[in-house]
Amino acid sequence: MTISFDSLGLSEERVAQLESLGFETPTSIQAQAIPHILEGRDIVGQSQTGTGKTAAYSLPILEQIDIENRGVQALILTPTRELAQQVAKAIKDFSWNRRLYVLTVYGGQSIDRQIRSLHRGVQLVVGTPGRIIDLLDRGQLNLEQLRWAVLDEADEMLSMGFIDDVKTILSQTPSDRQTSCFSATMPWAIRELIDQFLSDPVTVKVAQQKAAPAKIEQHVYMVPRGWSKLKVLQPILEGENLESAIIFVRTKQTAAELTSKLQEEDQSADEYHGNLSQIQRERLVHRFREGKIRLVVATDIAARGLDVQNLSHVINFDLPDNAETYIHRIGRTGRAGKTGKAISLIQPMDRRMLRQIERRVRQSLKVCKIPSRAEVEAKRLAKLQAQIQETLTGERMASFLPLVNKLGDEYDAHAIAAAALQMVYDQNCPSWMKGDWEVPGSTVPKPIKRKFNRSSERALMY
Repeated sequence: MTISFDSLGLSEERVAQLESLGFETPTSIQAQAIPHILEGRDIVGQSQTGTGKTAAYSLPILEQIDIENRGVQALILTPTRELAQQVAKAIKDFSWNRRLYVLTVYGGQSIDRQIRSLHRGVQLVVGTPGRIIDLLDRGQLNLEQLRWAVLDEADEMLSMGFIDDVKTILSQTPSDRQTSCFSATMPWAIRELIDQFLSDPVTVKVAQQKAAPAKIEQHVYMVPRGWSKLKVLQPILEGENLESAIIFVRTKQTAAELTSKLQEEDQSADEYHGNLSQIQRERLVHRFREGKIRLVVATDIAARGLDVQNLSHVINFDLPDNAETYIHRIGRTGRAGKTGKAISLIQPMDRRMLRQIERRVRQSLKVCKIPSRAEVEAKRLAKLQAQIQETLTGERMASFLPLVNKLGDEYDAHAIAAAALQMVYDQNCPSWMKGDWEVPGSTVPKPIKRKFNRSSERALMY
């Protein structure tokens, strides 16, 4: 039997609004959570990104919010400004009532403007913990009338160091509020927060998403001892038929440093992380989508706002902290029936996480040999040959024939052509290839045979 939105207890007007937006059947998390929230129960929702949890908590809130009251009745905490914007937009789409005022608050935006909006009156606030704390400390955010509090992607807020801020915020809300906590994983600190701030919560779960899509090739490159990851990445970029890629790193500092190094080698690259202003982020995303940037070096948190179609590669310069994030990362390529490639750079310290990832995706990842100097040069020469063939069909070539004829009085025509090609090749050759460079050894490490049993899979889910 198919579950419908009207069977969950939503009003006819809300269901009609959802149908106008193209929402016909609730997702699993929506079907489980909406009735409990409508009944006034606290909720713990365990689900991945993309399972429809925003509608799961916002629709029942919208059903019950008092439009006539311009006090803050609902507070939704998110780990990033991008998610806050997405949530606020979704809520506005779900509501047809123009008297519902939703305020999005986060750092990098004028706090004075946010304060003015609060003074005019808003029923629902979506924001990041840091800016919410700032508004509370200034006495500008009044939570005395708060009825609903939502923690969206609580595990991300934990990983970003916001968990104490979240506790501070919840401690300043009415004790009779209704609280919902949604998190992809349930680490100990999140369970402790739930025990402290939620009252007899109902737990709803969505089955763990499938392993990485089959259309994504997953390759691993082992970083030789004494080599930097950058030294391994450079020949890989030369050897791949790469249209566009997101290169994932752990920190903002690494993003900035790696981008600078790539730009020095004339790579079309830019950085995307939390230190950028909102205008800078939007401008970069636009350029990336337009194909004006080939490589974007990003942190996990910032990359949530990077949704780019036709991404050919995802490169894990740094492995993530867990297997679920790995699947989320590489799932950005290989979409819409197309193939994609995921490349991971592995150091000895990463082997344990690599084993966890392999258990999660239920396969051994292909360990590849770093392209040698000869292979890289062959690739560059093939590209040069294609450029020459294209130039031979152009009109500008004729203007250089007099120079060739003049040099032909003294040199062989083949020697002249070879000298010209050498000049072009050397001028375009990246600096990292000009020094001593060669891959140590000639063999690829043999993959370790591993058994993927149910008990090991279960262990990774907690």
